[in-house]
Amino acid sequence: MPSLYLTASTSEAPDLNHCSLPAGPLDLKPSQSTTLFPTELNDDEKFWSARYFFLLDRCLELRPRYRPGWTASWLGTNKNPSYCEDSIQLMLHMVLDARRKTDGKVVCLKMLKRKTEEAEIAQYLYSKRLKNDPRNHCVPIYDHFWDPISPEMHYLVMPVLRPFDDPEFGAVGEVTDFVSQVLEGMTFIHSHLVAHEDLTTQNIMMDARPLYPQGWHFVDSNYSPDGIHRLTPLARIDNPVRYYIIDYDCSVRLKPGQPHLIHGDGGRDPDVPELMELHPFDPFKVDVFTVGNMLFKEFYRKYLGLDFLSVLINNMMAENPEHRPTAEMALAQWNKIKAIIKPSTARNRLRKPDESMGERVVLDTVAIARQGLHGLRALFRDDPTAW
Repeated sequence: MPSLYLTASTSEAPDLNHCSLPAGPLDLKPSQSTTLFPTELNDDEKFWSARYFFLLDRCLELRPRYRPGWTASWLGTNKNPSYCEDSIQLMLHMVLDARRKTDGKVVCLKMLKRKTEEAEIAQYLYSKRLKNDPRNHCVPIYDHFWDPISPEMHYLVMPVLRPFDDPEFGAVGEVTDFVSQVLEGMTFIHSHLVAHEDLTTQNIMMDARPLYPQGWHFVDSNYSPDGIHRLTPLARIDNPVRYYIIDYDCSVRLKPGQPHLIHGDGGRDPDVPELMELHPFDPFKVDVFTVGNMLFKEFYRKYLGLDFLSVLINNMMAENPEHRPTAEMALAQWNKIKAIIKPSTARNRLRKPDESMGERVVLDTVAIARQGLHGLRALFRDDPTAW
């Protein structure tokens, strides 16, 4: 099914002759239409609909599906429901998008069911004193408020982000930028005595607007905001993104001078050695291992030609926590490694070990063509760094 924004590769209206739209509406029997595209909200959606006017009073407007009294737009018509935005159902009951009435920006609402340190830590890391620090890669918190119906529930308002690897990485320089930003972000939160404890793939996201200038659908993220047009992202190497650390539900904030050894369950990384036994552990060293493990699984093991990551990963994943570097030391080591990587390799295509010869030829041809276009653009801009 389509997603939230128009194709990023062009600002012009798409040529419907080349879209994947059917020649006419699908021939669905009424029972099929109701099964595939329910005309009533499920219980999770009713939760949000019941708060529609409360959120609207806070200048946050939910999509048409959640307006009280909503009637499916395809009923009584010959429309194909899959091309009606209001047919797209909620996927995760804890989060939903809304349009901010003050500026039209689409934001993410996250519902929290109880008072935890998550909201407090998130707000602290994006407080006035800290939010403008260039090292700060913590998700921005625009607002925080309590539920009018259930006193134990509250909400965070944040930007709409995408998983850090959606779309996939395409060039070596994209990986080096990612490593720099993540290590910088980890160093920042550690410098303020916050250990995340769950710096896994699920909790590192990106502001992908440079790749999708016209946005994407919050639920069906491969499509335009209207849920119809399939998106084509711009190249990350030419349109750098900013990465963010999210979700502090496992995080701890220590006091100055407080010992770093704590008790707890840790996060979702099952490979952290010290969490396999019920002993006190250093949550900062858990973060270092978890990020090293993420770099190993998501990059070093997945792509060829990233040997420059091996020493850093080995150090960060040392079995003995005392032998691991601090976040600051890992960042310093990475900066030394990055300094000797040839800039000319930045646009080299990332290759996967399991590529067939045919796939490799096609992908290499596309990469060379993109490199040529980049060089021509730079030449006409008189950019001396293009070569």
